[in-house]
Amino acid sequence: MSEQHSADHARRSFLRTVASAATLGALSVPALAPLQAFAKEMEMVVKGPPVPDIPAKKLGEHTYVVIAPDGFPNAKNQGLMSNVSFVVTQKGVVILDSGASTQIGEMALRQIKKITDKPIIAVFNTHYHGDHWLGNHAFVEVNKDVPIYAHALTMSAIKTGQGEYWVKLLERSTDNATMGTVVTAPNKEVKHGDEFKYGDVTIRCLHYGTAHTPADVCFEIVEDRIVHVGDVAMDRRIAFMEDGSYLGTFKTYDELEKLQPKIKVWLPGHGIPGPDVLKNNRELFDGIYGACVQAVKQGKPLEQAKIMVLADPRVKKWAPVTKGFEENIGNYTILAYTEAEQANF
Repeated sequence: MSEQHSADHARRSFLRTVASAATLGALSVPALAPLQAFAKEMEMVVKGPPVPDIPAKKLGEHTYVVIAPDGFPNAKNQGLMSNVSFVVTQKGVVILDSGASTQIGEMALRQIKKITDKPIIAVFNTHYHGDHWLGNHAFVEVNKDVPIYAHALTMSAIKTGQGEYWVKLLERSTDNATMGTVVTAPNKEVKHGDEFKYGDVTIRCLHYGTAHTPADVCFEIVEDRIVHVGDVAMDRRIAFMEDGSYLGTFKTYDELEKLQPKIKVWLPGHGIPGPDVLKNNRELFDGIYGACVQAVKQGKPLEQAKIMVLADPRVKKWAPVTKGFEENIGNYTILAYTEAEQANF
């Protein structure tokens, strides 16, 4: 029997004992003491293991990122599938997306401590997919009053189903490596144009409507000339765009690219930061959506549209180096084809 299975079995036995005792009215105050001690012990046992350290990479004078080494959650990477970024300001440390588990947040905290002893003063979440906010609780543990900022739709989604959905999804995907992660939703709303000044650093919030999701907020680290784009643009990866829009994504790219002369790095939620992240992702998306527009104009069915997508030179260029392409191109084509139909009729 595995250690995790033994822990799960012991936890279920404990819960049955408590339920039975409660039914019989047997939970006197003295009897509760050993049960409470056992409960505390079990809480420690069922928490997933620590995530191995990944040193933070410095991107600008104030901005750092812990780059996730793998594209999708599994037992080996323990759910470390998205980047955790942070900004060291005069006032303290600001987190931009906290990772997919409490353990990942704790690992990020260890990397922060190697750089600064300043306190955690704010957390920002780009959207409601759990790999970008399930680490929130780790930062609340070190500062119970830390404000956690996100779009109103992110706050609502996490509180009405996305929270528990993502906890369970990560546990299943990682063989319970993320166990112990507590749903900790954002508690402060941000809107487009909001600015937060932390002494020598300004964080500017950018939201242009539905892109990867309806709630995507990008964060400009003004003084460092860096924009954290979350999942609006990924570096050689596609996944989870069921709530998104190609046309909305293109609109967001258009708006972000107006900042291009002063922005030196686009910091994605997945992959390597750099100056060409938006350009490369746009090229792939142009290929997918453009092929579907042609299919619709020619009266081709969805099945033929997918063939046209795979034959597009822009798609052929990026498909071999894009994680999640095979698993997600079907859904991506359906979304593109549906949007193309709506746009042309």
